[in-house]
Amino acid sequence: MKLDSAEEKSGVGGSLPAEESPPALEPAFSKLLHRLSRKEASGQGSARNAALKDLDALIEAAEGDRFFEGSGSEGSLRGMPEILGQVVRALETYAAPKEKADGVEEHPEVPEKATEVGSLVLKLLGKVEAAKGSPDCPAWKTGLRHMSGPVYIFAITHRLKQPWTSPASQHVAGEVLSLLLRVTECSSVAGFLCGENEDDRGRFAVVLGLLKPHLNKETWKKNPAVKHVFSWTLRQVTQPWLSPHLEKILPPSLLISDDYQTENKVLGVQCLHHIVVNVPAADLLQYNRAQVLYHALFNHLYMPEHHLIQAVLLCLLDLFPVLEKALHWKGDTTRVTTHCHEVLQLILTHMEPEHRLLLRRTYARHLPAFVKRLGILTVRHLKRLDQVILGYLEVYDEPEDETRLKILETLKLVMQYTWPRISCRVVVLLKALLKLICDLSRDTIPTTEAAKSAVLQEATDCLILLDHCSQGQVKGLLAKIVLSCEDSTVVSCIRKVQQGSADSPGDDTEDG
Repeated sequence: MKLDSAEEKSGVGGSLPAEESPPALEPAFSKLLHRLSRKEASGQGSARNAALKDLDALIEAAEGDRFFEGSGSEGSLRGMPEILGQVVRALETYAAPKEKADGVEEHPEVPEKATEVGSLVLKLLGKVEAAKGSPDCPAWKTGLRHMSGPVYIFAITHRLKQPWTSPASQHVAGEVLSLLLRVTECSSVAGFLCGENEDDRGRFAVVLGLLKPHLNKETWKKNPAVKHVFSWTLRQVTQPWLSPHLEKILPPSLLISDDYQTENKVLGVQCLHHIVVNVPAADLLQYNRAQVLYHALFNHLYMPEHHLIQAVLLCLLDLFPVLEKALHWKGDTTRVTTHCHEVLQLILTHMEPEHRLLLRRTYARHLPAFVKRLGILTVRHLKRLDQVILGYLEVYDEPEDETRLKILETLKLVMQYTWPRISCRVVVLLKALLKLICDLSRDTIPTTEAAKSAVLQEATDCLILLDHCSQGQVKGLLAKIVLSCEDSTVVSCIRKVQQGSADSPGDDTEDG
């Protein structure tokens, strides 16, 4: 593509004079911005190369301390700082990955674009850094303010391993982020976004403003990097800086979590979890936001994806205190059925017939937390918990047997909180625990020695606690077994139970 006569007169496209006069920079950058914004500049070919080479030459020719001069000059529609911000925005858009119509996740052309753009951005930031040392050029602050948002988005888009990155593009993006932090005098990304002193309000709002057009229902999948930039940026901002931006961050998080792809569901739920943890309960309860979050998360529990279930349960456990903030124990009155009861009921319903080990492990991993949360009110779910505990103790989970360890932990908690109801279940629980110990002692289960030792210890602790709940019935039943048993491992466990002197479970749960 040949440059028009106006561009040639301004020095763009040909060999730039070594001493480009400052007032000529603004029209030259304006023309380059126009070329970069045209559709043909975003494709492969000579037009793209010419625009990038001309921009490179223009940056090289301008002196650092005079880079921003002429800003806001008479007759100028836009100053240099604003134009530079728009140029960087155009470069960031040019290097961003685009949605593939055929579903292909690879973006072979993007790493090369990102490497070229990264080199140009480094030179632009270098000019800003040089201008900082010149007392005669205060406009660099305005220029940096316009540039920092799109520079940040470019760096975060390309700095980590993704389908659209390469080692070269990741390296240059990392250099861009490091230089950006140095120029803005920020010690970390969190400081860059939130501000590190009273006079610095941070740039989180600016970044959200740039991402907003790409985070609605129609556009958020057109650039596959946007969701990652948004989620990563969101998780860098913590309390108390997150709450003022709640209206901007909650809708995109819900949108991403509501997608049909599991990967996006998990990413969205992780964003929601960060919001729940870092936004005050009063703000979440306002306008019924907490209920909206709860229903969105609860619906995900019907999806048989262990990664999603893991993320949802972690988020719900932190959301329960917000939802139940107004509920207080009033002694003689019955507590209203809470959201935690509803979730635990659904989890137990799913756990009982579940045969996939990863899902069983995920459910079991969080079961103790639900029992702790409900305390003595776990008694409402005792019948279903019995079935789940007995069923899960029969199936090993190699190699670390994590599922049964968590089920044994759950059983201990259930006995501590509901001990008056345990005496009628002594025989059934005793048989299940003894069978587990016998199976482990016979090496019929392919688990590691450390896991086997841990399970034996937990099972023994459960027997000791069961004995206390039954006022010594377990010791009496085990006395006959130890006389005829020849297995040293089983006998050792029984001896520990007979010698056990743990405190009565009622002493630990008076406040439950």
